Amino acid sequence: MENTTKVSAFFLLGLTAAPELQGPLFALFLMVYLITLIGNLAMILVILLDPCLHMPMYFFLSNLSLVDLCYSSTVTPKVLSGLLADDKLISYNACAAQMFFFVFSATAENYLLATMAYDRFVAVCKPLHYPMIMTRNACIHLALGSYISSFLTAAIDVGDTFCLPFCVSKVVHHFFCDIPAVMSLACPDKHINELILIFISSFHIIFALGVILISYLLIFITILSMHSEKGMKKTLSTCASHLTAVSLFYGTATIMYLQPSSSHSMDKDKILSVFYTMVIPMLNPMVYSLRNKEVKSAFMRVVVHKIAFRVFILT
Repeated sequence: MENTTKVSAFFLLGLTAAPELQGPLFALFLMVYLITLIGNLAMILVILLDPCLHMPMYFFLSNLSLVDLCYSSTVTPKVLSGLLADDKLISYNACAAQMFFFVFSATAENYLLATMAYDRFVAVCKPLHYPMIMTRNACIHLALGSYISSFLTAAIDVGDTFCLPFCVSKVVHHFFCDIPAVMSLACPDKHINELILIFISSFHIIFALGVILISYLLIFITILSMHSEKGMKKTLSTCASHLTAVSLFYGTATIMYLQPSSSHSMDKDKILSVFYTMVIPMLNPMVYSLRNKEVKSAFMRVVVHKIAFRVFILT
């Protein structure tokens, strides 16, 4: 018989056991987290405060920044506490909650990126019909659909993982409660559970990637038919930041989840996890702001307006 026990808490092995690396890693991840918070909050506030950015593309971008905040905040604070205070225990319920919000954020980002690709397709290929297709209600429904799908997916994935009985070992060979790392502690044959996980992850990634690829295929066909070189460059520049974000997100997600458990390497998974849980949420605001003149102009208008308002109050 399998040696199973009722698990009340897990021990997160963390990124490294070397004490001399914990201080530098804490400083590095704290800096990354602060940049993530500041960058995404600034993006949301600029879009909310500047009327020029009250358009569908920036509505979805503000939602993407909100998801990135949730994404990073689900994992990074626990990593920081583990590095600073060597607090690596996480309760059973906290582990399930962390997994839920992580899957929710990842799935929401998946669908928001697909929605933004569809928005670019309508803007480039059907510019005359754009105001009629991408109405306020349509944008709200698309965003809500992303969140509802993410909620259901997170509930199924967490239920699929925590319905399994766990062995005596409570050591999670990761720095957060990721599904493959927690599922590896389960005792019985978990082949069906792994297949369910791979099927759900594959469906979401393939469906969203299909929307993105078809959208950009039609966009590039439209671009090639343009006679104005200036128009081509402008169209490409508006799509470049989104394509960069798509490449970063789906590159790591595909390597991480669309592979059998026998191919998983814990050290490789940790490196990939650091990239998509901490680095990508930090990079997204930079990618969209540095490559977008409208966002940079709006940021300057908001900052100048606030400074001028404070000067007026003080005088």
